[in-house]
Amino acid sequence: MIKALYPGSFDPLTNGHLDVIKRASAIFDELEVVIMTNPNKAFTFSIEERIEMLESVITKFSNVTISAQSGLTVDYAQKVGATVLVRGIRAVMDYEYELQQATANMILNPDVETIFLLTHPQWSFLSSSVVKQVALNHGDLTSFIPPEIKDVILKKYLE
Repeated sequence: MIKALYPGSFDPLTNGHLDVIKRASAIFDELEVVIMTNPNKAFTFSIEERIEMLESVITKFSNVTISAQSGLTVDYAQKVGATVLVRGIRAVMDYEYELQQATANMILNPDVETIFLLTHPQWSFLSSSVVKQVALNHGDLTSFIPPEIKDVILKKYLE
């Protein structure tokens, strides 16, 4: 049985994230989507809001769970028996950053592998920042996010 982690900030969840979740859940026996906290980074949505958004869309995946963690991802992976970290790659700039992270993780814990899933071309431009910019300017989010979380995101930008 192979358990994988899909770590990220998910601030907010996008259709690109959901695509990675769908594909990774088909590959691995268990997939845990891990909201990683970072006290040095400002987030738009609270951890509770991000968990709620993820919970509303993962119900169709019986082998996917959600948690929020801090610290090193490889340390958490070892703690929960995960042997794979899943990362989505949109473009070359993602690869450069992810390569650095994966290399550091290999040194910290060589028993945890990092697997890169290439983003489908339709999501290659999409990021949480794009979603936030569109929402801030009251644009149509339909093509960027799962419909289950649209109201949560719009409410945040109407406050």
